[in-house]
Amino acid sequence: MSAPIFSNHGCRLNAYELEAMKELAASAGLQDAVVVNTCAVTAEAVRKARQDIRKLRKANPNARLIVTGCAAQTEPDTFANMAEVDAVIGNTEKMQQTTWSGLAGDFGTEPVQVDDIMSVTETAGHLIDGFGTRSRAYVQVQNGCDHRCTFCIIPFGRGNSRSVPAGVVVDQIKRLVDRGYNEVVLTGVDLTSWGADLPAAPRLGDLVMRILKLVPDLPRLRISSIDSIEVDDALMQAIATEARLMPHLHLSLQHGDDLILKRMKRRHLRGDAIRFAQEARALRPDMTFGADIIAGFPTETEAHFENALALVEECDLTWLHVFPYSPRPGTPAARMPQVDGRAIKARAARLRAAGDAQVQRHLSAQVGRTHHILMESPHMGRTAQFTEVHFAAPQTEGSIVTGTINGQLDNHLLA
Repeated sequence: MSAPIFSNHGCRLNAYELEAMKELAASAGLQDAVVVNTCAVTAEAVRKARQDIRKLRKANPNARLIVTGCAAQTEPDTFANMAEVDAVIGNTEKMQQTTWSGLAGDFGTEPVQVDDIMSVTETAGHLIDGFGTRSRAYVQVQNGCDHRCTFCIIPFGRGNSRSVPAGVVVDQIKRLVDRGYNEVVLTGVDLTSWGADLPAAPRLGDLVMRILKLVPDLPRLRISSIDSIEVDDALMQAIATEARLMPHLHLSLQHGDDLILKRMKRRHLRGDAIRFAQEARALRPDMTFGADIIAGFPTETEAHFENALALVEECDLTWLHVFPYSPRPGTPAARMPQVDGRAIKARAARLRAAGDAQVQRHLSAQVGRTHHILMESPHMGRTAQFTEVHFAAPQTEGSIVTGTINGQLDNHLLA
């Protein structure tokens, strides 16, 4: 008998949930199993998951192979029909102890356990006290999404938006600080919608201010991807006044052309994105931005794309996540006139090149400056802006050290 093998695809929330599943599987006594946690954000993500399943089955011919995650939720039959797969588990079921207790015994007559995710009204109750490095912990505060962007399948994998109550979040962060974590990252599917389903409908900024007030020993608080159009006044106040809130925001922008943004069914326009970036940087001059941008959305012309490309400099974006568009069955965008695949690839390459140039500009501007750096390993840490820094001399993992930047190499700094 051997311990289960886990393979994760996709976002930080998936990685967080994988750690929770490891604990649930261990508690249930699951043995001789392979668990694949899938992503559904693009068709390529689903293809990679299927490829991984085949590879893992070949390497573990006698193990029970269990598939879960967003792709398993949105298209369970795709995986149930694979000869390599023994069980398909939905996103709600994967966070329940009863599911893993059943898997540890006999599969019975239900190899597919995927219920209606839209009927779920609460976040998973299984919280874990951090994962990843000894320096940084991720805390899930929200799940699901109430919006229906025309390109996105994720709401059908995650369900509607639901929030973890502030008191529960604060208590968990206090435990993490007691365990020695120097940085906590708030994570979710649509983070800026946090609180809308809670009594009195608090906002994300209220949660941030409450954490910083009630956990005074937390050195660094970071928030993951946000929708800038939903940022509230309290969050802007935190950006302006709270040094412990890290000056790095990842923005869900997706495009820089107003017509394409409308066809995506986004809630912001180009001017909104530029205005937010300017306001945030005016409040916090050391603020850096990451962003998601899609290349080759259906009906995108060269002129539309040029507006997206120009947004990189107009918002002064540093860390780009570029997604070549791929149609997701069941989404409105999949029925729109598609852009030629060669044009999509070329536009994605141009966006990545623009992003690379922005990274180099950012790195060059840091040389000679002093930063407080959170060490993720003896020789690598990150600044408050999430810039990677390498040290020649070993540092204490998990500590925050003060370092002067003396150079840059590739996509990181030297100190």
